[in-house]
Amino acid sequence: MSRTVSSWILSSARNSIVLQGKGRLYSICVPNRNKVKWKLLSKTHLYPIGSCTLNDPFPFKKAFRHTSTEEEHFSFQLSQSQINDILRAGELSHKTLDLDGKNANSVLRFESNQLASNSPIEDRRSAATCLQTSGMLFGVFDGHAGAACAQAVSERLLHYIAVSLMSRQTLEEIELAVECMKPVQPILQWHKHPNDVEYREITSQYFENLRVYWQHLLDLDTELGFSLEEAMICAFKRLDSDISLEAQAPQESELMRNIALQVAFSGATACVAHIDGVHLHVANAGDCRAVLGVQEEDGTWSTLPLTRDHNAFDEFEIRRLKREHPRSEEKTLFVNDRLLGILMPSRAFGDVQLKWSKELQHSVLENSSDVEALNIYQYVPPNYHTPPYLTAEPEVTYHKLRSKDKFLVIASDGLWEMLTNEKVVKLVAGHLMELNVQKPQLAFEKPVNLGYMHSLLLQRKNRGTTSLDQNIATHLIRHAVGSNEYGEVDPEKLAAMLTLPEDLARMYRDDITVTVVYFNSESIENYYGNN
Repeated sequence: MSRTVSSWILSSARNSIVLQGKGRLYSICVPNRNKVKWKLLSKTHLYPIGSCTLNDPFPFKKAFRHTSTEEEHFSFQLSQSQINDILRAGELSHKTLDLDGKNANSVLRFESNQLASNSPIEDRRSAATCLQTSGMLFGVFDGHAGAACAQAVSERLLHYIAVSLMSRQTLEEIELAVECMKPVQPILQWHKHPNDVEYREITSQYFENLRVYWQHLLDLDTELGFSLEEAMICAFKRLDSDISLEAQAPQESELMRNIALQVAFSGATACVAHIDGVHLHVANAGDCRAVLGVQEEDGTWSTLPLTRDHNAFDEFEIRRLKREHPRSEEKTLFVNDRLLGILMPSRAFGDVQLKWSKELQHSVLENSSDVEALNIYQYVPPNYHTPPYLTAEPEVTYHKLRSKDKFLVIASDGLWEMLTNEKVVKLVAGHLMELNVQKPQLAFEKPVNLGYMHSLLLQRKNRGTTSLDQNIATHLIRHAVGSNEYGEVDPEKLAAMLTLPEDLARMYRDDITVTVVYFNSESIENYYGNN
């Protein structure tokens, strides 16, 4: 099978239509969607010229991955151990405990993972506990035209949400501490992968702009504060505004200027969940997705989508954009199922090419040292008359958790392009059942001897439980990348997909980021019992 897969992949890649522009590749060959569809492939660098580069956050992928389809000795052979190394490199898990060591939070634990297609990966993820409230935040960010915007949003958005949720008294205490140059109490407790990267060079500016935001909240002179929905919407919109203003404002150094430009001219969709007790809010801007796994009383499983994909296939988005622009533009808003013929999502951070006026774009880039070196794509689409065409305002969904709500899956569209909502919930539910029987009690028959013990151990080994992924996000990624037409993981196909060269992988799969949050049913039941 692997020979068939490899020859088909190489042949289709070398015969596909590829158009090259500044900083991007456009291709109409996307076999994993089983239909011809334009895709935007980026060559934008993560780090600006002159910045300090960090180690690749996924060290295993390049060890087995080809760099070009032109290599003479092209092989898709990987051992099972090598496949696992690649798939498990980005694993992250965290179990939630209270001070007594007993789990009283409605979040039992979460598990997360990422698999790169782009080099470097353009997806990002975040998870944190709000130290000023009792909530937990989980975010998935899908970058495009480079990773810069997704990187900045993953570092900053949860802070903006946490600040939006603070009481006036807390904000005043933090402002007073900063004014007196005293230590500021942490706002978030982050739950990060050891190899997660961050823009250390610009952290101080990010903090200063966050401070300007909480000063603005203090100036509002409102005692009641925001509702959670209002807080999330305000945080999304304010961060996107700051990203735009930072690209226009003078910077202290060329490095900070370059970072600000790359963040603003790349883009990122975002899906963030806030969980506090039984109260679940999901804010979504773009085509990441959040889906709830529900176990009914009869033991069957169902799905409850908590987001809509904001793109040309959503009727609500089409109507919204038509309301916001003149009737003369109705036929040019979406071209080839893309916003202005360029972008698949219709909501995103950054992407100032679709938000700024032509004059502002020209003015900002004209005063920049070398946009070519930054791989910033200077292109104004046709029929660009009434910007902004793009917004970062999220759609917020509220759901009150029930004991039958077992888990929440948040993922970038790289997962949902491969697996349906129903298939994802089925895989997570099946994985939970397999983990529960992974270590069954051995039923001994007397007298017990070594031969009998050896027979029982062989039976367990033959069930294949020893190779089960402990991390559910890895399990989902394995199926997304390696499933055959019967929904089963084909090891040869999986190996082939993981060794695709960098100039080819994006045509067959996108970056995939998955976070699965498990709920504590007992804690949720106690809430209803006590109320």
